[in-house]
Amino acid sequence: MTAATGASADDHSEEKTSPMTETLVPGPEQDPYIWLEEARSDEALAWVENENERTLAVMEADPRFEQLKNEALAILDSEDRVPYVSFRPDGLYNFWQDKDNPRGIVRKTTLESYQTDDPEWELVLDVDKLAEEEGREWVYKGSTCLPPAMNKCMIALSDGGKDATVLREFDSATKQFVEGGFELPESQGGIQWVDEDTMLVTRNFSEELQTESEYPYTTRLWKRGQSTDEAEEIFRGTREDVWSGASLLRDNKSVVHGMSAFRAVSFHETEYYWQHQGEWLRLDIPLKASPYGIIDGQMLFSTDVDWETADGTFPADSLVAVDLDAFKADPNGATKTLVWAPGDRQTKRGAATTGSSLFVSMLDNVVGKIVKFDFEDGEWQQSEVALPDNATLSIAASSDESDHIMFTATDFLNPTTLFYSDGSGDPVAIKQETSRFDKAGMTVEQHEATSADGTKIPYFIVKPEGMEMDGSTATLMTGYGGFQVPRLPSYMGVTGKLWLEKGNAFVLANMRGGGEFGPMWHQTAIRENKQRTWDDFIAVGQDLVDKGFTSPKHLGIMGGSQGGLLVGTAFTQRPDLFGAAIVQIPLFDMLRYHLIGRGASWIGEYGDPRIPEQNEWIQGYSPYQKIVEGVDYPTPFLWASTADDRTHPAHARKGAAKLKELGQPYYYFEDMTGGHSGGVDNEQRAKLQALQYVYLKQRLIDAPAEADSASEAAE
Repeated sequence: MTAATGASADDHSEEKTSPMTETLVPGPEQDPYIWLEEARSDEALAWVENENERTLAVMEADPRFEQLKNEALAILDSEDRVPYVSFRPDGLYNFWQDKDNPRGIVRKTTLESYQTDDPEWELVLDVDKLAEEEGREWVYKGSTCLPPAMNKCMIALSDGGKDATVLREFDSATKQFVEGGFELPESQGGIQWVDEDTMLVTRNFSEELQTESEYPYTTRLWKRGQSTDEAEEIFRGTREDVWSGASLLRDNKSVVHGMSAFRAVSFHETEYYWQHQGEWLRLDIPLKASPYGIIDGQMLFSTDVDWETADGTFPADSLVAVDLDAFKADPNGATKTLVWAPGDRQTKRGAATTGSSLFVSMLDNVVGKIVKFDFEDGEWQQSEVALPDNATLSIAASSDESDHIMFTATDFLNPTTLFYSDGSGDPVAIKQETSRFDKAGMTVEQHEATSADGTKIPYFIVKPEGMEMDGSTATLMTGYGGFQVPRLPSYMGVTGKLWLEKGNAFVLANMRGGGEFGPMWHQTAIRENKQRTWDDFIAVGQDLVDKGFTSPKHLGIMGGSQGGLLVGTAFTQRPDLFGAAIVQIPLFDMLRYHLIGRGASWIGEYGDPRIPEQNEWIQGYSPYQKIVEGVDYPTPFLWASTADDRTHPAHARKGAAKLKELGQPYYYFEDMTGGHSGGVDNEQRAKLQALQYVYLKQRLIDAPAEADSASEAAE
């Protein structure tokens, strides 16, 4: 999840003091576990330590734990992984973590060397060494560099994996941080280079200059030698925004064509502006439309809703173009033309530009394809890139200076393949991940379940070929179903080794709320209709049981973040349907989510619990409030990270505390570092994997077998 918003900060402060709001949003009198919302208080951390000790005593004592952890670590640390890269003028850059470099290194190589089996790498930045020298839990979060040379960069470093980062100027030519260079303290937000001595800074300059979601809403023009307090403010949104900011509009030749700005007035709605004749002019585009990029002298826009214009109506999910020079002369009056519109069950995903073309990644009934677009002789030309069929396809890297581009192709059972083209011919395979598990005897099928309102919900199942359809197969089901994010087939090295290879099954559900079939697949299951997502997931689980793939005692569910909320709603609404539930870094207390972490940013997805009508939607499914006496829940395993400043560990903590209060069995684990990604190094990631798969084996394989044995003995 990323940034987004709700209503006025002034209005919110009034609501918080009103009797109605005190009733709608539980306070200390109604919620005895609000103290767990203090991420690092002594009391909360003591609670975490006790819970960790209890969980680890069970999981690490299992004789399978060490084997599972070692198998996961061997995959994560393997030297024969594909080192994915980004193009820069001075080489191909890669961030790499292994057992010798747990925090990672930034390194580079040449295109020629990269295409060999054993590239020669040149070290650029050693994050482990930096962390040791400075005594910090540094996690590398990427860099923002000045085009076209890309050697002046701002490196983002997170303390323990938080979203908030420190930014420091780094010279990739000298491979050193610039002494006395640009540096920004820990905050949300980012920067954009104007030139080597100037940048646009959109950061949390103070508590007063951040939104309720704790994101920035102002941008300053910062010159070398100034403090940020001295920098000129050039754009300001409002505290009611999710976040706001300004940026330069550069084409793929690094030419600056002007300055744009935005105000995210909700997570899914944004106002865009163009600096025209010295003033900020709001663009006449829908709130669910946005600039998409520049190619061949054309300015592109994408829209998630039907866009009615003087030039016609452009359907949702389409690409629309205007002549760039005409746009700059008259931003709202330039003639608009259709570039691409989706067919049935089609949607676009990501895009990238090369020196001469636009490439767009698309889904066609959840199957990938890449389409190349060029504007030639006054018309848009498009052609499909020759890549494998029936695979998930993505754009891995592209060069703005040339026509070099890389793609990946992946599916559940076949290791990911990396393809490369220099623009002169079809892409060719240059690297492939090593097989991490034995796929012999495994098959992939796609099925549909019928949701509560009759909608057909597709899902994939990976299972042993010819398995008995008697409900005896241990099955792990996952999904996401939010924020227009699609969940797609991809190679599952760790899951394949730790779960599938042992004869178990895996299910990926494609619920409404996600982005598998375009904007409407998402928009039909948000806010007052969010229950549809939970209904879809439950319907898939029921379909698995009805068709004999598995049975409730052998069916486990797992999901993280929005997916953690998904799992929470599923096991509280249908506790009889599942034998295990892994709730990862979740949203869980939805009546207070706007007050916890970055929660206020997601009001556009879920609604505002301070508004009576919307509180009613949310209260109908909020897992924390739905944990009640007299219900037999499937011994959930909740885990979180103390360093998660996005969804915040309080959600998982409070869920566990409520279960404990009611005498319900559960497990809880919390890592001190890791952030929202759930792990800062491979050792930590392997441990988390082992804990979860031990739990699944205990709940879905051991427990049913023990119950069956006890039943047979009684008979």
